[in-house]
Amino acid sequence: MRAPVFALTLVALPLAAVAEVPHPELAAIAGSVNPEGLRETIERLADFGTRHTLSDTVSTTRGIGAARRWAKSRFEAIGALCRGCLVVDTPEHTVSGPRIPTPAVVQDVIAIQPGTTDPDRVVIISGHIDSRNSNILDSTHDAPGANDDASGVAAVLEAARILSSRRFAATVVYAVLSGEEQGLYGGKLLADYARIRRWRVEAVLNNDIIGGTHGQDGRVVDNEVRVFSEGTRADETSAEAVDRRRSGAEADTPSREIARFMRGLAEAYTPSLRVRMILRSDRFGRGGDQLPMQEAGYPAVRITEADENYTRQHQDVRVEGGVAYGDVIAGVDFPYLAKVTALNTVTLAALASAPPPPDDLKLAGAVSADTSLSWAPAPGASDYRVWWRETTDPQWREDQSLLTGGATTMTLKGINIDDYFFGVSSRTADGWESPVEFPGPAGAFFRP
Repeated sequence: MRAPVFALTLVALPLAAVAEVPHPELAAIAGSVNPEGLRETIERLADFGTRHTLSDTVSTTRGIGAARRWAKSRFEAIGALCRGCLVVDTPEHTVSGPRIPTPAVVQDVIAIQPGTTDPDRVVIISGHIDSRNSNILDSTHDAPGANDDASGVAAVLEAARILSSRRFAATVVYAVLSGEEQGLYGGKLLADYARIRRWRVEAVLNNDIIGGTHGQDGRVVDNEVRVFSEGTRADETSAEAVDRRRSGAEADTPSREIARFMRGLAEAYTPSLRVRMILRSDRFGRGGDQLPMQEAGYPAVRITEADENYTRQHQDVRVEGGVAYGDVIAGVDFPYLAKVTALNTVTLAALASAPPPPDDLKLAGAVSADTSLSWAPAPGASDYRVWWRETTDPQWREDQSLLTGGATTMTLKGINIDDYFFGVSSRTADGWESPVEFPGPAGAFFRP
């Protein structure tokens, strides 16, 4: 059988020339996470007693207001160390709903680290600061929320501490959200904030319940983290649904590509933590702040510990039948949380350092033995990599990829368009590489 021949606009590099060498900057970032700093953040947040969205906003020691002001002060202190590199903002809106019977103000606390050369392109890390106990409307009794979701907030603040000393091409946003437990209001507020500012959001890493290793089933899992990503786009139009069904693009939304990107980074920089890609937008019948971001058309994933313990979620602190209930700090494994935080921080740095995925990716080859791809140049890219994989293969593999030598077209001789999935990533001269983009509207990172 004749082996495939590859024809390019320019000469392709051999596979041996594209073997990845880990970036020392990312290795240093992965090793910079401080477990004791994570503990201090969670202890401080738990000390506010309750952070229920409808709790006290005036007290300096208790309630959601005091917690948000503390988070703001932490961002400001981090920003002072980098000579004002962070722009801190507190967007808010008044909402009501089934879990907010009386209109209330929901406020997010965000810190923006502007990019140097591509500032309109944005990567986001988020976690929600609000907490709850057994009664979703109980805004007065204790709800320490150590793991759900002080752990996510701790990861956001630690990422800001580590990355604020560095500079990136794209803008990095660190977001502490409110109102998640009452209806994902903080995520909706962040999506509106991004839309009004015309951000080109490349990725949202939403961290929710990321610090536990002792599951309710008795297992201890400290070497895995789950990354949830949507299949069909939440903002898909009816015409796009037709295109997606015909192209088989259900497994290649930008959110799914972000999950694959994180999986590869974990193998290189957090080898004691494996990414389990979960092919749904969230846990069954449940939700998180990544959902309103997806509904707004932004690529977003949910990052969650491998084996949840439901006796420690949404529960009054108590002992009942010999079982300790409540989301207290004893349920947080700080070495594990440090690994998950390292993965987040490395992912943000890698995304913000690389060029964006290429726009306007087109695929041709019907009724042909060959497949052709073309795309628009990506800002900051000096080269591109074309990928192909079997339609039954869940992952891109380096041995099924070719660099283009800077060309923005490629023809794969002997590769039948019917039998494979295809994608393209952008690269800089020093090897920073974007996630893979899949052709067509289903795979577009940046919506018109």
